[in-house]
Amino acid sequence: MRVGREWTGFSPAGCEGPVDSGILAVARVFESDTLRRGAESSRDRGLLVTAAGQSPRLWGLVAQEVWRRARQRLRTAPAYRWRYAGRTPERVLIAPPDLRLADPQIASEIYHGRFALAGRIVETGGRSPFAIDNASPVWRQALHEFRWLRHLREAGTDLAAANGRALVSDWIETHGAHITGPAWEPATTAKRVIAWLQHSTVVLQGAEFQFYRNFLKSLTTQIRYLRTVTPYMRGGEDRLRARIALAFAALSLPTSPATLRTATRNLARELDRQILPDGGHVSRQPAAVMELLADLLPLRQTYANQAEAPPQALMGAVDRMLPALRFFRHRDGSLARFNGMGATIPDRIAAILRHDDTAGQPLLHAPHSGFERLSMSDTTVIADTGAPDAPEAAIPAHAGSLSFELSSGRRMFIVNAGVDRHGPDEFRPLSRATAAHSTATLNDTSSCRFTTSPRLTRLIGASVISGPTTVSSKRTDAAGRQGFVAAHDGYVPSFGLMHERALVLTRDGDVLDGTDRFFRRDGAAPGDRDAVAIRFHLHPDIELMRDEAGRLVLAARDGMSWVFSCDGVEPVVEESIFFAGISGPRRNLQIVLAFPVGEVPEVAWRLTRTTLERL
Repeated sequence: MRVGREWTGFSPAGCEGPVDSGILAVARVFESDTLRRGAESSRDRGLLVTAAGQSPRLWGLVAQEVWRRARQRLRTAPAYRWRYAGRTPERVLIAPPDLRLADPQIASEIYHGRFALAGRIVETGGRSPFAIDNASPVWRQALHEFRWLRHLREAGTDLAAANGRALVSDWIETHGAHITGPAWEPATTAKRVIAWLQHSTVVLQGAEFQFYRNFLKSLTTQIRYLRTVTPYMRGGEDRLRARIALAFAALSLPTSPATLRTATRNLARELDRQILPDGGHVSRQPAAVMELLADLLPLRQTYANQAEAPPQALMGAVDRMLPALRFFRHRDGSLARFNGMGATIPDRIAAILRHDDTAGQPLLHAPHSGFERLSMSDTTVIADTGAPDAPEAAIPAHAGSLSFELSSGRRMFIVNAGVDRHGPDEFRPLSRATAAHSTATLNDTSSCRFTTSPRLTRLIGASVISGPTTVSSKRTDAAGRQGFVAAHDGYVPSFGLMHERALVLTRDGDVLDGTDRFFRRDGAAPGDRDAVAIRFHLHPDIELMRDEAGRLVLAARDGMSWVFSCDGVEPVVEESIFFAGISGPRRNLQIVLAFPVGEVPEVAWRLTRTTLERL
């Protein structure tokens, strides 16, 4: 018997067909969280007044960001423009490689004025794409980043090269002389500098002398600008990429040895600050590890091609990050959906991991990043056992403490909702809520609190302003089993309760035992009014049925299945939404264990692997 109701409810933009009303459950939890935790109102009387009324941490974030932006604006004011002028190099010495996938068909689409960027397609209708001002901000950002030049390089034709020159020349004419606006955001400029260097061969192929000079002059101006503003960028992934871009520039253009030494030294310092000892990034984003490796590996190769010694920090970071990327990888090739990770293109991961010489089994313990991995036979469990890091790095963080994902063979069974990177902005707060993760929510409240005021979000981003401060984790591995016990204090300030979760994978990966416990640090009994909902989100490709004994069966198309059972609490099936679909959000189901903590302070559940033939 198949489980689930007819799909009803509203249809958010970007979804395939009618979307289940399960998104309403996630929305209700987020809205309840907003009311309970006193989230920022867009009707605040003043930005700093609102910040002061929320928390000292939020006040500090606002003050820090206001000061950072003021210094950055000062460095881009007309009085400083003379710093970006100077001698123009005569040539590009080397074009660094690019590991990102390229498609020559996209080059043809670009030639015909169809730009598919950031999940959106814009037809220019013969106009300059840089003159289109009614496109979405993310589309325009991707346009100004110029990473799409790789498709023109892949086409390898004179027509593609000419089109690339025309578009670069167009950008120089419309934006090159005015250092302002989205085109000159430091993060966007860093990506554009890397792209222009990597694909300079196709842009300069058959170029006339005047274009050659204009290209190098504009590129040099951007590099000098980036060198000036990088120290005032937020201390996260974008600042590291800016340091990478400056190192690329010092290697690819004729520069003095002192310039290369400075770029190398600054890069090494930033790598030491941001790449953790276990290879993770300070943001705790699996996506950040993937994206940074796609830049660091070509940079390492460029040092070698120029017969320059790369900094030890670069070599060490790459050597740590490659195993970390495999740590977050499920057997179907996707990366675990934590902290802003959306859909994965497996071929892209494979292209990066080809540079991993170790080719061993992934690590099982990432203590600095705050994740655990259980892996036996062809079953993999990846769990979040960490707390959000520094506010600057925690902007993409989710309220998913103690959530986990389960893959078996090449099938995903239990997942987190992930994010829709190119979908409506309204989805992002929902995808960050605890209810969108395979973990427990207490009193319909997320374990983290985010900025939600539009004015504050535009200033500091949707950063984490409160959440778990301590997340403990201990491995319980033994012969024939892998496991851990972890606990977080995200609910202590509001409700005084700790959440502890124990997971154990046994029997060659055929059984996953879980226990969730809620307790007070002082030993007092939980309150009668405290209610828990433990969610297990199913991948959209998994069907949910009941066997003859009434147990829930998670069934894949290839016949593999997992049976869910629980002692003391009757599981309920609800509708949900999976944001991380390649083509956008998809409908799915979730198993929910709902109970009052005062009556059931601890609940044990089990997932047992079987096949449909054995049911």
